[in-house]
Amino acid sequence: MRIRTGDVDAPAEHALLEAYFAYRAASFPSIDRAYSVVFPSRAVFTHPAGVFLVVEDDSGSAVGCGGIRMLPSLAEGVVRVEVKHVWLSPEARGRGWAGTLMEALEAEARALGATELVLDTHHTLEGAARLYARLGYEGIEAYNENVNATRWYRKAL
Repeated sequence: MRIRTGDVDAPAEHALLEAYFAYRAASFPSIDRAYSVVFPSRAVFTHPAGVFLVVEDDSGSAVGCGGIRMLPSLAEGVVRVEVKHVWLSPEARGRGWAGTLMEALEAEARALGATELVLDTHHTLEGAARLYARLGYEGIEAYNENVNATRWYRKAL
């Protein structure tokens, strides 16, 4: 497995995002509404605004992704970075690669000068919640208006 920098508009990366959004839409509890899909802009995941990472398996196939993007600072000296679109294809799960990807995203955030990371998720993603807790993320009040999110997390760097 290796992690490389990607471009959200490149074919392999776009295919990963399509698979991610399809997976989320299929598993989203649509009692009141459907999952809202918004493909990310290249600009927010391009240095110095952020970065998009791709997980490749041993054969070089793209099997996962995740990105970070800068957010406006809330206070003097606080550099806030948001984690987005963390996903591994079902066949790539159970190998510890999600933790490795999150560690790589955190390293990228530190390189951008981040003092804290934030992310949002949905309460039905129990595996993600366990991963974030294991990595030291703590639950916080909503910091955005993401209609797909029901949980928000923060980690000081």
